[in-house]
This record gives sequence, structure tokens and C-alpha cells, in this order.
Amino acid sequence: MEQYAIKGGNPLVGEVEIGGAKNAALAILAAAAMTEETVVIENVPDLRDTAAMLEAMESIGIRIEKLDRHTVKINAGMIESLVVEDDSIKKIRASYYFLGALLGKFKKAEVALPGGCNIGLRPIDQHIKGFRALGADVRIERGLVITEADRLVGSHIYLDVVTVGATINIMMAAAMAEGQTIIENAAKEPHVVDVANFLNSMGASIKGAGTDVIRIKGVKALHGTEYAIIPDQIEAGTFMFAAAVTRGDVTVKNVIPKHLESISAKLIEIGCEVEESDDAVRVVASKPLTHTHVKTLPYPGFPTDMQPQITMALGLSKGTSIVTESIFENRFKYVDELTRMGANIKVESNTAIIDGVQKYTGASLTAPDLRAGAALVTAALAAEGVSTIDDIKFIERGYEDFPEKLQSLGAQIEKVVTERELQKFRLKIG
Repeated sequence: MEQYAIKGGNPLVGEVEIGGAKNAALAILAAAAMTEETVVIENVPDLRDTAAMLEAMESIGIRIEKLDRHTVKINAGMIESLVVEDDSIKKIRASYYFLGALLGKFKKAEVALPGGCNIGLRPIDQHIKGFRALGADVRIERGLVITEADRLVGSHIYLDVVTVGATINIMMAAAMAEGQTIIENAAKEPHVVDVANFLNSMGASIKGAGTDVIRIKGVKALHGTEYAIIPDQIEAGTFMFAAAVTRGDVTVKNVIPKHLESISAKLIEIGCEVEESDDAVRVVASKPLTHTHVKTLPYPGFPTDMQPQITMALGLSKGTSIVTESIFENRFKYVDELTRMGANIKVESNTAIIDGVQKYTGASLTAPDLRAGAALVTAALAAEGVSTIDDIKFIERGYEDFPEKLQSLGAQIEKVVTERELQKFRLKIG
């Protein structure tokens, strides 16, 4: 019955260290298969998703050695199969990164169709369009995406929509194609830049990552490298909003403040103080929160992965706020759970209209997906009384040591697996 038991009401105070970016790590692990030499990757977050990725790599003959909890040594010199359909990989969205990596290196890949959180349609049509533009044949059979090419040749590719996954996948496939590839309307997210930097550290020639035009000059081979993954902006943002709703004072450390600008701006708008230093951001919430409007947009806009967290915070803010979701059409499923805590939120199509309430009260909750699950945890920390949250497997896909990090800031939260443990928690906090 794994669940989190939480007693709310304590302001979060202190410092918290942010781990490596999950979304960068998943693509970089796949890209490590593009060289026969040894690659060492540092700052890999220890999560269900990264574990699934490493398991899938081992299933096709890639040698994996964990040097410590966050450092992994990878050698793909003896790959035995180009078919990735390991059970664990079917559960995560990032399985599709094996398509770009293996197609780029071996000109062939067969990968299970991606899984992940049910937050709306996430088609892979732009990935397929990019692979075909490079000269690959792509088809879907038996639940696998099968792509192969005699040779890959650089091309001019205009993406119909801004998509992180397709930008990264095409970039990987084009890194070893003949000639030059230009990707227009490319995603600009920090993890796109991180994957480009990783590939360049292996000898690729990629310019313009972080802008909407990326130029890639194909190279014949990639070599080994040592590389450290950037910090996770969404984990950092989650702790920043946890500080806001609990009226706390939290410093998130090991971050790149520039990546957090859209999040910091909204926190200031709703009444928090935000202080930036070289690699840390401090959030102080000393006065009541006020309303604002927000629309999710591709980077550098407000991230869709932070939408549940800001909606949760605006539920406790004075006045009426509007949140518009422009990326995923099924991302408000958690609103029913917040309503059980006393929130006053009405969802119409892709917009949430939020009338702030004075407080949330504890309730039995279920996490519908990764980011919504994290938002429910922070809502429970701000609530009066005790909450339990089920389906925490979603949260563990993207947050390492979440309860422990919150405990270090003064939160009363425990992971419980039996009814007896839940009763013990209630007695302890009672």
C-alpha cells in the first residue's frame, strides 16, 4: 500500500540540495550508446525512470557500472541487440530516445512505443518526420517503432510544433549523418542544451542549442567522455512553491538560477521574496499570497511541469487566478483531489479558474501523475490535519529522496507501507 502520510502546518525552513535533471539524464543515458568507448556520467538522479533506462540498456548488452549512487560508467562497445522492448522501458516516456541514438549510430532501431504519465496526447509524429527527412524508413509494428536506413543524410527540418523530445531525437540521429542538418522551430529547454553539450563532448558538431535554430554537422564517430548533468529545474521549482504555500524560508542549492527565471517571476508576483546567488535561490513567504494569471509555454515560458504546483499555490492565494495549459490537454486531473482538500477550482477546457481559499484540510488523496503527485504533497504540507497520498510510484519516477528532503526542512512526512505504520505515524504526530 505504499503511500505518504503527511501532517501539514509546519513552515518549511532551511536548505535543500537539488539533484540532476531527470529529463536531461534520460536522453543523455540513451546518447551514451552512440560511442564504443567508455562514458562516465555524473549527477545522474537515482529515480525509477533512470533505473528503468539503465535496465533497458543492460538488456541489449550495454555494460553499466554504478561508480556511486549518482555516477554511472557506460560502455556500449559490445551491443548485442538493436531491439529495446524491456518491460521497464514500456513504462516511461523517454524510451523513444533509443530511436535517435541507435538510428544515428547503427542506422537501425526497434523500440517499444513510449509509456509514461497520462497527461494527454504526446504523439511522436514530429520524431518520425525528422527521421524520414534524414532518409530513414519508419513504421510501427507489434507495439514497436521500427526505423532503419542504408545511410542518413543531413536535411533541413522544420518542426510543426515546438517539441523537446523530437528536437533531441533528431539531434542525436543527425549527429552521425552525412552532411549538415538544420532543425528550425527547435525546443530551447535547458535539457536540450545539456544533451547537445554532452554530444559535443563526445566529438559531435552541434551549434545553436538553446535557440530555435540548431545546426548539426555530421561526424563519422563519437568518442568517450566524462560529463555532469545539469540540476533539475522542476525539482527546484517544486521546493520553491513548497516554501511559498507553507509560509516558509527555503534555499534551493545546486541550481542554475537562469533556468528558474519564469518560476521566480511568478513567485514574486504572488507575494514571495526571491533572492538569487550564483548557484542557489532563496524563497521567503512572509505575507499572504495574492492572485495572478499564468499560461504554460515552451521554455523560456512557464513550464507545463510546474503547472500543478502553481495551481495548488494559487488555490491558497487571495482573489481569483486563471491558469491556462497550452501544452498538454489532460493536465488538470489532480484538481478533483485539491477540491477534496477544500480548494475552489473550476476547470473549463484547458483553463482553471481558481478562487483562493484560506486553508486546505487534510484528506485521503491519490497521485494521478508525477508532477500532480508532487503538487498534492506540497498541498498536504500546507493543509490543516493529516493527509495520505496513494500511488506514490508516480512521484518516485521524478523525485529522489522526496520525503527525506522535506523532513530536513521540518516537514512531518513519512513513507508508510502498512496500516500499522500509518497508525504509528498518527500516534507520533498526535
